[in-house]
Amino acid sequence: VAKRMTDEECPPISISEKKSRFTMTKYLPVFEWLPRYTRFKAVSDIIAGITLGLTMIPQSMAYAVLAERIPQYGLYSCFVGGFVYIILGTTKEVSIGPSSLMSLVTLQYTRDMPQDFVILLCFLTGCVQFLMSVLNLGFLVDFISIPVTSGFISAGALIIVIAQLQGFLGLKYKSKSITDNLYQLFKNINNVRLTDFTLGISSFIFLLILKKLKDIDYPCMRNKKDARRNEIIKKVLWYFSILRNALIVFITSTIAYEFEANTGSIPFRLSGKIEAGIPKISLPPFSSQVGNQTYTFLDMCAHYGLGLGLLPIISVSMNIAIAKAFAVDTSINATQEMLALGVCNMLSSFVSSLPISGAFTRSGVGSASGVQTPMAGLYSGTMALLALSFLTPYFYYIPRATLSAVLISAVLPMIDLKIIKVLWKGSSKTDAIAATGTFVLSILIGIEIGLLLGIFFNLIIFIRFFARSTFQIDNCKTHLGNKYIMLKFDTCLHYPAVTSFYDKVMNLATKDVPLIINCKTFTSLDYTSIKGIETLSKKLNYEKNQFWLLNLNSDIVQNFDIFADNKYIRLIKKKENIADVLYNDALSNKNSEDLINVPLNSQQEDSEFISEELILMSPLECKIRQQ
Repeated sequence: VAKRMTDEECPPISISEKKSRFTMTKYLPVFEWLPRYTRFKAVSDIIAGITLGLTMIPQSMAYAVLAERIPQYGLYSCFVGGFVYIILGTTKEVSIGPSSLMSLVTLQYTRDMPQDFVILLCFLTGCVQFLMSVLNLGFLVDFISIPVTSGFISAGALIIVIAQLQGFLGLKYKSKSITDNLYQLFKNINNVRLTDFTLGISSFIFLLILKKLKDIDYPCMRNKKDARRNEIIKKVLWYFSILRNALIVFITSTIAYEFEANTGSIPFRLSGKIEAGIPKISLPPFSSQVGNQTYTFLDMCAHYGLGLGLLPIISVSMNIAIAKAFAVDTSINATQEMLALGVCNMLSSFVSSLPISGAFTRSGVGSASGVQTPMAGLYSGTMALLALSFLTPYFYYIPRATLSAVLISAVLPMIDLKIIKVLWKGSSKTDAIAATGTFVLSILIGIEIGLLLGIFFNLIIFIRFFARSTFQIDNCKTHLGNKYIMLKFDTCLHYPAVTSFYDKVMNLATKDVPLIINCKTFTSLDYTSIKGIETLSKKLNYEKNQFWLLNLNSDIVQNFDIFADNKYIRLIKKKENIADVLYNDALSNKNSEDLINVPLNSQQEDSEFISEELILMSPLECKIRQQ
């Protein structure tokens, strides 16, 4: 009979084995959840993945149109990222693919350029993200505050809505900015196609109604006795609501097809022909031909400019924001998200993808569909591959007005101006200025410049905080009657705050009351801070001891020995020693004054005694007191 091993009999796991397992799950999170993958999770992921695929396919085509690319490139961007994120991803709700903001920013750096520029930008975005993960630069995302992010997203959504109006109205023109877009729109207002406008409005209303379909309180569901029937009805309505994008694309494409079959013409502008089949796998292009000009790799990088740094940051920021919004009970590893996105973008570029990231709309659908693990990306990606293999001939009939309606309905909820109104009600207006400034500048100057200026403004406020030393001032008295002023710092002293610290201490300094700084919050001091304290000590302790350092740790004391002249540095080891140190120092100062005030004839008589006393006092004045 086989004997079951008890916990005591099980062979212990070595430290090296534990470390290797931790490293594997840290960089390959799939090994953390895959051993616990159950049948329930598998079924849930299949349902969520199919639902995501039906949402992603029409949206990705719309995102490609937003980037001024043909719709098939949106489909090319749908599957590789989802497959890779299964292995490297940390958040089950994140669905990797094209997104509205990424397409909008991509357009800023690849406008009027061939697809080669988009593919290489996708590859380089991944390379930068991968490098940032290797250097553990995930913390950089934390410097983008919520107000700046909100202003940027709202501005981006508004720009997208205005950009899609031409497809919504059946117009066709090129524009370089939001102001140029509005100018071209009013200039061509007489060319609005009524059929496209009617289809666009109808599609938009249809999408809004179906979005609210699951939230309506129906009279037929008020009967609490038939709970099973109510649950079935609720589930059916929920599916209709979730699949609204696929439904409207199917309905309007069928209408366009029927028009061609019955009348021989189609009254709507269509998406155009899409190349059938899965894209060929090839290396990203490292040069490109634009007319008669050949762009080398360096030329293409120079053309991207700030986009090489901005696009990776935006992509990671979106993923982190999604993870924070949905993964409430787990910590977010920004560095791992950078690694996952970097590999996703690099490998996606081999199939001619747009730069990709997570998207709030897809994450909302996945969460509502009951997604359990990143495995849902396998099924949504497979749906995109099936669509490319079998449905591309029918994608020709998708009206542009429908894709515009899909995109407008997706980004319209992202315009959040309420937060700006709330921020202006607060006592501090810096966040309100950051959000409003980012929003306005993104619209007037450009989406990428607005974000950069918003981040720069936040950094100025952040640096300004460290450039102003703050401490609590307490007037104290020992049990022996010696008065002193205690300065308690809120944080450690850093070099930008040294000048402010020096000025404040000098304003507090008096000849009668010594100053004691409680250095308990000083975990470390840089060279500039140490030299600032040295300068204060020389200034205040030159005639008599007025400036003391309390609770300074041994590492900082060692740095003082290396970087500073300790002649005038005065230390007190513990708070309990303050009374004795100040009392003894006061006595020493009194004796020094008595010696200085001795009559001249008495000095001449006792010159040898006085010299001896001064020699004995000198070392006492120079040494660092640690009692």
